[in-house]
Amino acid sequence: MVEIRHLKTLTALRDAGSLVEAAERVHLTQSALSHQIKDLEERLNCSLFIRKTKPISFTAAGKRLLVLADELLPMIRNAERDIARLAGGEVGRLNICIECHSCFDWLMPTIDHFRQNWPEVEMDLSTGFSFQPLPALSRGDLDLVITSDPEPRNGITYLPLFSYESVLVISKQHPLIRKKQIQPSDLCSETLITYPIDHARLDIFSRFLDPAGKEPAQTRTAELTVMIMQLVASGRGVSALPNWAIHEYLENDYIAARPLGEKGLWCTLYAAIRSEQADAEFMLDFLDTARDITFRNLSGIKTA
Repeated sequence: MVEIRHLKTLTALRDAGSLVEAAERVHLTQSALSHQIKDLEERLNCSLFIRKTKPISFTAAGKRLLVLADELLPMIRNAERDIARLAGGEVGRLNICIECHSCFDWLMPTIDHFRQNWPEVEMDLSTGFSFQPLPALSRGDLDLVITSDPEPRNGITYLPLFSYESVLVISKQHPLIRKKQIQPSDLCSETLITYPIDHARLDIFSRFLDPAGKEPAQTRTAELTVMIMQLVASGRGVSALPNWAIHEYLENDYIAARPLGEKGLWCTLYAAIRSEQADAEFMLDFLDTARDITFRNLSGIKTA
């Protein structure tokens, strides 16, 4: 009566908190997902979750199936990994480079989890803040680059990890706190604090300020998110950061945030790999692991 696809759907529903996002995660339309759940409920002759609750509230039967899913799905995933290793005998290398300062929060748990499942894969991690990582990926010096700035390149495949909203972070006393949304002209008198990355590779410039022909009064840089938070909170400037990177600071009422533009500034984080490795089992499993961990632990992200 209960199939693996049902368990995957229920965990997606729990983790996403809504039918729309859950449908995207399991690659179904919302109507198809609703039909699948309704079909399962008819088979079991009971409801699995309470409709029109936010976040979604599960019934006792739904919670029991989630317990089953949490026990069974990892076992299936581990078995698939073992079979992939036995079938392919893959002993590979995974040299990773990140272009995102705030990515360490989710990347390190991903790497730790991956090492346990693929101990034979040699791993290394570097940052792309002082060199151009995509040419190094093309040359074979790197195997995977985490970037939000994909460049068309022969032999390189970009696989989306997740989408997130970049928001303007301001102090609790900043005059812009009275605005519901930020326009490019609002930043013309501000000091914009960024990571030490070329402006052309920052979405706040390439997708928000530059198209409007605007620029901040001043810019300054800081390497760590916590340093940027301290500068912003003390009124030394404003900053555009991923919504998930500042979730903890917002919850603790340390800073405030406002959307950039009427529809918000949504960005996508990609994994860039060489096309020849797109079907490598250990590479696919690393990307699946990264998606699983990010959607379980990061707030405010969406399926890309």
